[in-house]
Amino acid sequence: MNSPVDILARKQAACATPQVTFERGQREVFCGLTGIVWLHRKIKDAFFLVIGSRTCAHLLQSAAGVMIFAEPRFATAVIEERDLAGLADAQEEIDRVVAELLARRPDIKLLFLVGSCPSEVIKLDLSRAASRLSQKHLPGVRVLAYSGSGIETTFTEGEDACLAALVPQLPAAPQGQRSLLVVGALADAVEDQMRRLFDAMGVGPVAFLPARRSDHMPAVGKDTLVLLAQPFLAETLRLLEGRGARRLAAPFPLGAEGTTAWLKVAADAFGIDELKFISAIAPARERAIRALARYRHSLAGKTIFFFPDSQLEPALARFLCRELDMRVAEIGTPFLHQRIMAEELALLPADVPIVEGQDVERQIDRCRAAQPDIVVCGLGLANPFEAQGVTTKWSIELIFSPIQGYEQAGDLAELFVRPLLRRERLEV
Repeated sequence: MNSPVDILARKQAACATPQVTFERGQREVFCGLTGIVWLHRKIKDAFFLVIGSRTCAHLLQSAAGVMIFAEPRFATAVIEERDLAGLADAQEEIDRVVAELLARRPDIKLLFLVGSCPSEVIKLDLSRAASRLSQKHLPGVRVLAYSGSGIETTFTEGEDACLAALVPQLPAAPQGQRSLLVVGALADAVEDQMRRLFDAMGVGPVAFLPARRSDHMPAVGKDTLVLLAQPFLAETLRLLEGRGARRLAAPFPLGAEGTTAWLKVAADAFGIDELKFISAIAPARERAIRALARYRHSLAGKTIFFFPDSQLEPALARFLCRELDMRVAEIGTPFLHQRIMAEELALLPADVPIVEGQDVERQIDRCRAAQPDIVVCGLGLANPFEAQGVTTKWSIELIFSPIQGYEQAGDLAELFVRPLLRRERLEV
C-alpha cells in the first residue's frame, strides 16, 4: 500500500512551476489594520491602539462586528484637524491617551501603537513614542509600534508587521537545543490540534508565534526551526532568520494533503521514523479525507477565479484543484513571495495563470470572460458581482475562519460549497 507521503511525492514531481505575470494598476484590497481583528483575539493581554481617523475606527468596527458581551481590546485615537495642521503636539496627545487607557484597563500587558494612513502622512514617529512609553510603563506594560497603513500594508500584511515588531523582543534560545517555532496566528483550537499531532510524532519542543499571552512569547536562536502557518509573513521570517533561525520549506496546512506535507517536513527535520509519523497522523488524516469526500461532488468540475486579497490564494487554489477537483481560471494575489510559496507553486498545474498585483478593471474583464462558477474576492467587489448574478465568496472569511489542519479540512471545503448552494436556492 502506498503511504500518503509517497503519493504526495509523486504528485509533486509531476507538476511544473506555473508562470507568474505582474500587473500594476488600481487595486481593491483592505489595509493592514484589519489584522487587528484576529490578532486581538489571539494575544489575550494585548491591546491595539490605532493612531488614525474616524474612518479607521469605522473600518475596524465593521470588520470586527458588534461586540456585545465583551469590551474589545482595540481602539482608535482619532487624529483631528488640529493634529493634521500641526497645531497640537501629537506625542503629548499619545502620552495622555495611553495613560488614560492603561489606568482604565490594568489587564493590558502589551500595547501596540498602530500607524494608519493619517499618521503616516503627518510623519508621526510611533516608534519613538513606543520606546518612550515602554520606558515609562515597564515592567508592567511593554509598548511596541507597527504600521497598518494602507500606504504601507495590505490586508494580511498587518499581521506580518505586528509579528515583526515582536521578533526583536523575543528572548534568546539556549544553544544546542533544537526547537520548532510555528509562526502565524492560528485559532486556539487549531493550535491545540497541531500541538497534539507534534507530540504524537515526537517533535518538540514546539512553540507558537504569537503566543496567547505576552509573557509566554517564544525564544529564538540558531537552533530554532521555523514552520510558517501563514504565507504572508515575509518580514517576520526575515527577522527570525536574522536571529539565526532556519525556515523549513513546506506547503501550507490546508486540506489533508497540505497538512500532511507540512507536518512531514517537521517530522523529517527531527528525524522521526516514517512509520511513527504515519501512525501519529493516520486517524486525523482519515477524518479529513472523509470530510472532504462529502463536498467533492458539489465542487468537482466547477471553475473558480481568485481576485488578490490575502496572499492565501495559491495555497487555496492548490487545495481546491487537487483535493476537490475544481478548475482554477486565475489566481490573483497581492504579493507572491516565491521563496515562501515555492512548494505551493510546485503543486499547481503548470497552465494555471497566476497574477501578482492588480489592475482591477482588466482583471474584472478576464473574470467575466472566464465565466467562473464562483469568484473569491473582497467585499467591495462581491456586491456588484452578486448583483450581476455571479456567485462570490468573501476572501476575508477565509482569514477569520479556522481553516488550517486536518479537523478543519471539511469546514474549509464547505466555505466554498455554501455560496453555490445559496445561488441554487435563489434560482429555484
